[in-house]
Amino acid sequence: MKAFFGSVSDAWGFFINQVKAIGISDILDILIVSVIIYYIYLFIKERRAGKLALGVVVLLLIQAISGVFQLEVLSFFMSNILQIGLIAAVVIFQPELRSMLERVGGDSIKGLRSIGEDKEIVGIAHFTDELCEAVHEMSMSKTGALIVIEQTTKLGDIISTGTTVNADTSSMLIRNIFFNKSPLHDGAMVIRDMRVYAAGCLLPLATKTDITKELGTRHRAAIGASEASDALIIVVSEETGIVSIAHKGVLRRGFDSVSLKSELESIYSTEKKNTSKKYLKVFSKKRADAEAKEDKEGGFDNGEE
Repeated sequence: MKAFFGSVSDAWGFFINQVKAIGISDILDILIVSVIIYYIYLFIKERRAGKLALGVVVLLLIQAISGVFQLEVLSFFMSNILQIGLIAAVVIFQPELRSMLERVGGDSIKGLRSIGEDKEIVGIAHFTDELCEAVHEMSMSKTGALIVIEQTTKLGDIISTGTTVNADTSSMLIRNIFFNKSPLHDGAMVIRDMRVYAAGCLLPLATKTDITKELGTRHRAAIGASEASDALIIVVSEETGIVSIAHKGVLRRGFDSVSLKSELESIYSTEKKNTSKKYLKVFSKKRADAEAKEDKEGGFDNGEE
């Protein structure tokens, strides 16, 4: 036990000395290694190599424990396992390693060009591209569709009438859901936070009486949902393939992929600006309150003097 506490004391003293000796180059070194480890983690977390990495960490912990408690047999055993295991891992996971090296020469260089690029903007662009592509394909094939894009008003009551999907938005997924043999194609799709959240949902019909009789149930349901919320509803006519948008009780028709994308981008850019203004307003109010408090305290002090 005395030897154990002695080794712990020596280790702590060594740690303190190392911390005192840290310089700018050491900090830079640590940051670079941290970034490399982070990208390795991103690469392996969705692959089989993730379980391998977890196993390696467990083995390293066992070896560290054997070293601290001076378990000679276990330490010797673990050292040999790690040496053989690392060589075996290189052979077994050769495809993953090759893919990682290819990314270093490909996607990572592209990533350097986009440093500082707003991930939210990239997400909106991907979402609008996939959605517009799906709507265009369904319009060309005259596949009926009803897509509700949730805004600030939550649509939990409508979502509860359908089937939860909660998947990334993709053109293929949207077209498969509205395929006329699909069990969910008759209902509405609800998109929440740029994800396909639910499908096969039921919408309330419009209460207006001045709607032209040329419009079918889909269009009336779209107008009804837009009257009850601030959602943006996209309708693809099964008879004509015409793309329409219902928003705030008003139905506009004759959209193509370009005008639809422009409409979606304008809505999301406006939403982002409103969010920024909201936070700026809160920040300005807090700053003004702080300045007023400082002025008040300063005046009180001057009075006392």
